[in-house]
Amino acid sequence: MNQTDSLIKRAFVFLIAIVAAIVLIGIIKFTTGPTLQEILLDSDATFWPFTIQNIMWVALFIGFGELVLRWSAAKDEESQLARGYLPTDGRRLDHALLGKIRDSIASRKFARNAFLPRMISRTIDQYRVSGKEDQALGVMNASLELYMHEIDLRYSTLRYLTWLIPSLGFIGTVMGIMFALQYAGVPANAESEEFLYQVTQRLGVAFTTTLLALIMSAVLVLAQSMVQSKEERALNAAGQYTIDNLILRLGGRVDADVNTKATD
Repeated sequence: MNQTDSLIKRAFVFLIAIVAAIVLIGIIKFTTGPTLQEILLDSDATFWPFTIQNIMWVALFIGFGELVLRWSAAKDEESQLARGYLPTDGRRLDHALLGKIRDSIASRKFARNAFLPRMISRTIDQYRVSGKEDQALGVMNASLELYMHEIDLRYSTLRYLTWLIPSLGFIGTVMGIMFALQYAGVPANAESEEFLYQVTQRLGVAFTTTLLALIMSAVLVLAQSMVQSKEERALNAAGQYTIDNLILRLGGRVDADVNTKATD
């Protein structure tokens, strides 16, 4: 998948996520009671539907959309192990066979995107140039480090969203306290029989905004950790596959320590 296709796919998923958030907001608005609507949507606000809670729901679903993309990428990476890039019959890999493997990988669909074919290609290129197993191993380890960093960069949007949602919750709380104080500061309101009720209601909504934001953030962080772990396991499996079926069959025994830099 080239960069243009990736951007189109990302835009489509984000659009679906925003629509799903709007649909959920509508369901909550028309199927739940006033109390729940006040907590989840701040439905009594004069500027509804542009409330902090609604913005948080949209941000949450955008995060879910990003997780769908990352889950799909992890599944693609895991599927690479079944594509037979390297022979698994235990035979020694000479320069002629390595050349055929390299040419075969170059013609594959995921040759420029997936971790495994890119790592195999780089390792083979280094070995064909130097003829030394330790240098091929060094290139493979360097590739693993770069790919791990690449995985980390792919989660920058999610990290921002997990920061944004609690921040929006705190902003909503501050705004709620501000509105409550503004109401309390009007002399005519202070003489009303509902003065205490109105002030406490505004304060209650203010603090439930932060509570809702923290719950959303906790759910998003949990899902992110699960999906990122899946991508890292796929990279770890790719490293082990390359060691077993390429590095250890290049010639002499490789005694160097191998560190795939990937965690479960």
